[in-house]
Amino acid sequence: MPERSTRSRRIFAVVVLAAGAVVLVASVSAGQSEPSAGPAPAPVAQDTLTHSIVVAQDKLRRTPQDPLTWAQLGTAYVEQARITADPAYYPKAQGALEKSLQQQPDGNGAALIGMGALANARHDFAAAKTWGERATATVPGTAEAYGVLADALTQLGEADAATDTIQRMLDHKPAVSSFTRASYDLELHGRIDDARAALHRAVADATSPSDIAFCRYYLGELAFNSGKLDDAAAEYNQGLAVDAQNVSLLEGKAKVAAARGQLDEARAGYQAVVARVPLPQYLQEYTDLLVAAGRRPEAEQQFAVLDSQQRLFAAAGVTDDLTASGVAASRGDEVGALVHAQAEWGRRQNVLVADALGWALHLNGRDAEALSYLDRAASLGGRNAAFAYHRGMTLAALGRKADAVAALSEAIEVNPYFSPLGAPDARRMLDQLKAAR
Repeated sequence: MPERSTRSRRIFAVVVLAAGAVVLVASVSAGQSEPSAGPAPAPVAQDTLTHSIVVAQDKLRRTPQDPLTWAQLGTAYVEQARITADPAYYPKAQGALEKSLQQQPDGNGAALIGMGALANARHDFAAAKTWGERATATVPGTAEAYGVLADALTQLGEADAATDTIQRMLDHKPAVSSFTRASYDLELHGRIDDARAALHRAVADATSPSDIAFCRYYLGELAFNSGKLDDAAAEYNQGLAVDAQNVSLLEGKAKVAAARGQLDEARAGYQAVVARVPLPQYLQEYTDLLVAAGRRPEAEQQFAVLDSQQRLFAAAGVTDDLTASGVAASRGDEVGALVHAQAEWGRRQNVLVADALGWALHLNGRDAEALSYLDRAASLGGRNAAFAYHRGMTLAALGRKADAVAALSEAIEVNPYFSPLGAPDARRMLDQLKAAR
């Protein structure tokens, strides 16, 4: 393990464990949080967000020469796109943010942060890194600038730099948006207990129902990804107690129902989720459930919806070959899965993309190549059931039975419910390999 990475993680642990001492001080000023930037910021309630957009639009009609309000409007559009899954807000965001920069080319930290958030949302992480670097240089005391940069670095696979940047964000503003990013970074490094502790710090600092729901969702995700269904359901339910219409939490409940074999409840839950917010992630989970349940015609209908959504996102400047690769794999399009995974790897090289490329190579019979990418997917130390499953199936194809049994056993041990398609497949292959000994 590189010395620098070890040092960064050690410092990070100190911040997470000591954060309780500073949360009480920080929570007073963090109650009215500034707009967060990045693909997964702390949420803003939709009614509040819609109101802020209307207020900004009205103000700009009366005073169009106002770079700060243009920047605030553009950033609000980015957040509105995330909440509604409507990519039509991205061009609006770009227009507003460019207007802000035209009116104030120098020292415009708000617009630089907004442009970075927009680039992250569109999965243009290289551009987001550039905007984030400009933002941190322009407003070095602003935590949100480090949030934009950290998100980009994480997605680009620059793990040590991402950890250091999140640390700086925590130093500037130990609040919901920084603790949730810290949690994800810790999870990627396999430090689940510390990741959970960071999220509990975030809950303690949260003041709004949407912030609390956001934290509870990710606590639920940590539990679900560890195979703890009851704990996951409890976290999702606690979130819904304060934000009953939160789509992410409803998706979590549908996922738990599917894992428990309550397929009718799971299908109804996913139907409600994708009807409200047709994000590709939710649609893909729903199609996997339908395929696993033997409802292929219904799955094909949802695949068509997914195709339509992906076209809409692409038209709005979003590039997401990672999701496209996963969708192609689920549909049995092995060549398409590989083409998309290779395209994504050409833009960013993080562990998620390494896993997707390794899996696509396996599906195309290129197992020796696949294994090098699947090993890279595990390089940060995180325990991911899907990663272990992909590695186990590839090892089995290479004839390395003992290693395959170990990897597939790890997948089931980490989370026996990790996928309605993959988990049963892992068990079947594991049984076959053990019977052949």
